[in-house]
Parts: sequence; structure tokens; C-alpha cells
Amino acid sequence: MTQVILIRHAKTEGNLCRKYVGRTDESLCRKGQKELKALIREGIYPPMKQDGLLFVSPMKRCRETASMIYPEAVQHAVEDFRECDFGDFEYKNNEELQGNDDYQAWIDSGGTRAFPGGEDPERFQDRCLVAFQKIMKKYTNSPQIILVVHGGIVMSVLSTLGEPEADFYSWSVENGHGYVCEKTESGRLIVVRQV
Repeated sequence: MTQVILIRHAKTEGNLCRKYVGRTDESLCRKGQKELKALIREGIYPPMKQDGLLFVSPMKRCRETASMIYPEAVQHAVEDFRECDFGDFEYKNNEELQGNDDYQAWIDSGGTRAFPGGEDPERFQDRCLVAFQKIMKKYTNSPQIILVVHGGIVMSVLSTLGEPEADFYSWSVENGHGYVCEKTESGRLIVVRQV
């Protein structure tokens, strides 16, 4: 079975301030780097297998996280693994968006409505899933596929392919953490453990 590891990038300044960080291409903050180094020392991340492959979002926060966890690995950047474009909500937090009618409408929709001036959540999830499935099809014989990406990509993949079955928001994961899975012949991902 192919081992599939899905890891969310470590914290950025925007994450610390609980902002919607989508198209903003910021680096890891000092606290994020410090927390990630501690997780690496704990040994929570599976080692890279011989012939394993590492795929990343092209954004700095994912590339930097991958470089810290797997410093010797070649990174394969996948454009469709970039984070969702939050449009008018970009780099704002809940407090800053209070009183915004568009934001309240988005909240009332359960997060399913398109971001004003940004991306439709359903299309975002589709592009993430299509990109993931292309990798799985192309590298079907690889013993290990590692993704260092954004939380939304992890949630998109596992809400569609994960076992046990759960909805999108159930797969939310903290910065620097993720899931170790085993891919079945049918293409499902059996979640073995959290990292």
C-alpha cells in the first residue's frame, strides 16, 4: 500500500492573528518555526522513504515547512495546491469583518457561498481533489506520497476520500500537523494516525 502523508504548513503571522490567509504569500513566523522545530524533535513526522515523493503548494509557508521537515527531499510544487482565494475577506479576521453583510451571508451559508471577489469553496475543493488524483494516478507505484500544503487542501482530500468518512470541517487540522494514511486499491485513504 502507498503511504500518503498530508501535512498542514506551520504558523504564519496571519495564522497567529486568526486571519483568512489565502493568496497572501507570507513566510512562517518565528513562533511557527519554533513550534515546528519542536515537533520535528519529537519525531512525529514519518521519515521519507526511498523512492518517496514530496509535493508542496507553491506558496512560501508550505515550501518553508517542507524544507524544515524534509530538508534533503526534492520538492515538487503543484500550482493547484495553492490556498483558496478569500477575496474581500483576505487577510482579515472575524473581528475585522464584523458588520460586513457579505461576511455574515457567508457565515450563514455554513461556508458554502463563494467568497466575494474570490473563489467558490466547491470549485476550490474540486481543484484540490483533481490535482491530488492526478498525482496518485501518475505515481501509482510510489511507496510514499507526502503533501505539505494548506489546511483546506487536507480537508478537501480527506472529506472526499478519507476513511472513516467525515465532512469537510471534521478534517480541520492545526498548523504543523496532519494525517498519515494508507491508500487502498480503490483509491480511498485509510487514516492510520494523526501527526
